[in-house]
Amino acid sequence: MTYSAPVKDIEFALNHMIDLAGIGQLEGFEDATPELVSAILEESAKFTADVLAPLHRVGDTEGASWTEEGVTTAPGWKEAYHQFCENGWGALSFSPEFGGQGLPMVVSSAVQEMWHASNMAFGLCPLLTQGAVDAMEHHASEEQKALFLPKMVEGVWSGTMNLTEPQAGTDLAAIRTRAEPDGDHYRIKGQKIYITYGDHDMTENIIHMVLAKLPDAPEGVKGISLFIVPKVLVNDDGSLGEPNDVKCISIEHKLGIHGSPTCVMSYGDNDGAIGYLVGKPHHGLMYMFTMMNQARHAVGVEGYSIAEGAYQHALAYAKDRKQGPTLLGDAGEEHGIVNHPDVRRMLMRMRSGVEAMRGLCLECAAAFDRAKRHPDPAVREFNQRRGELLTPLVKGWSTEFGVELCSLGVQIHGGMGFVEETGAAQYYRDARITPIYEGTTGIQANDLVGRKTLRDGGQGMNELIRDIRETLDELKQSNQQDLQSIGVRLEEAVNAGEEAVKWVLEQKNPAKPAAVGVEYLMLSGQLTGGWMLARGALAANRLLSDPSADHEYAQARITTARFYSEHVLPSVMASRAVMIEGSDSTISLDVSQL
Repeated sequence: MTYSAPVKDIEFALNHMIDLAGIGQLEGFEDATPELVSAILEESAKFTADVLAPLHRVGDTEGASWTEEGVTTAPGWKEAYHQFCENGWGALSFSPEFGGQGLPMVVSSAVQEMWHASNMAFGLCPLLTQGAVDAMEHHASEEQKALFLPKMVEGVWSGTMNLTEPQAGTDLAAIRTRAEPDGDHYRIKGQKIYITYGDHDMTENIIHMVLAKLPDAPEGVKGISLFIVPKVLVNDDGSLGEPNDVKCISIEHKLGIHGSPTCVMSYGDNDGAIGYLVGKPHHGLMYMFTMMNQARHAVGVEGYSIAEGAYQHALAYAKDRKQGPTLLGDAGEEHGIVNHPDVRRMLMRMRSGVEAMRGLCLECAAAFDRAKRHPDPAVREFNQRRGELLTPLVKGWSTEFGVELCSLGVQIHGGMGFVEETGAAQYYRDARITPIYEGTTGIQANDLVGRKTLRDGGQGMNELIRDIRETLDELKQSNQQDLQSIGVRLEEAVNAGEEAVKWVLEQKNPAKPAAVGVEYLMLSGQLTGGWMLARGALAANRLLSDPSADHEYAQARITTARFYSEHVLPSVMASRAVMIEGSDSTISLDVSQL
């Protein structure tokens, strides 16, 4: 593939929609100046274009392979990963105490976009390592941190998350993996499935974060503990010891992401895999949620990132492919299909959708940065609530919308999009896993309804609506026609969103909001994405009065935001109708009638 990181779009979002400068003023983030971040983005753009993008197709066609000796990654993967680690890309947001660079989450998220847009299957490995590091930083002992984190932050060791078992998917209460006490450690026995990069040849060790139950564990999820289980045992001085009793017994044959090995892991086929308890017994699920929440945001980044890759691929094809007379462009000249109005519609939906999702994902990351570093406890509390509220939108809406946009990328190619040689289908196949990863869209919807709306009486959602209305007031005060048009649609959408929140809070039967929870999630994502683009349009309009600014680019931002408001935001009103009127019909039929 040919991938060029949209550095200008990312910088616009960071500087004019997210307030990167304000985050850089927080204690501990002072190094995150716009100048430094710009340099990081430029270097990341070069690395992803020159190193990762050329392996995108290789990973799909060659894939990872399994033998009794272990998993081998696709040609070039190992060398690219070593270069990735040497350049420090995986360590951006980690604590300097363990060798990280201490940059804000919002900066690392912007860089992660480039990994996944250029080569999502590759980006999954550092994604899982980051989640494992995050869980250890929050919950592991000081000795465990000192032993494992420096090598994981460096990338010399990778990390995994081991939850799912053949009989226990979302219902983790049903896990059967057991941990028997044995001196200062435990013996782990059981099987885990769907373990991304559970085995590979890119690192000298793999640190598995494994959920298991102790012999005295209470029933249900309250009986789950978390263990660190290295592929290769680690001596007290940090050197590698003997292989642990853990191995990959097969890898899955998947629809997409062929370069990423999805492993079936077997623990304790002999004496039991040696594992080390993290934190307190029976608190494992709570600890794992630290890793899962980080991963859910990261998967949301994947969702819009791969749509960005699909957009670039489709745009290049549409400019080159000539097919019939067009209605746009200079008369008498032969033009690419990009000048067919309907192709333009699909490209604009892709472009505006990516920009909306990018804004939402970065806004969520920025909220967590403020929650971590802001000196005012009230501001930290507010931003923690905002970040947690936006996480299911980032994960659920961005991945579902990302799949839709990747499908449009195939459509723009016409019949050639269905032919593998064009590469268009790979984006769609790779993207399809993202609405399933780290809790399906239905799980994210349940989280939004239950934990993020009902539990706090709608406080977080109503705060979000309040902030959207503040942006709406700015739009109404403008004399610029495009901004006024955006304001009309945003007002309709925020009114519908407010009605939807009220309806959820009023329901006595919990099955009713659950039945339309995904619709509520989509409504909230579309609305919040529109809010982000509206903020960008206001910022772009201010740039039009700056003689030194790129006026053509600023106008394109405004036009893109207007397209979104006219083509996507009306779906919010439709979703409100589905929610309020459609819950009964969803759950009325008996199972025998389905």
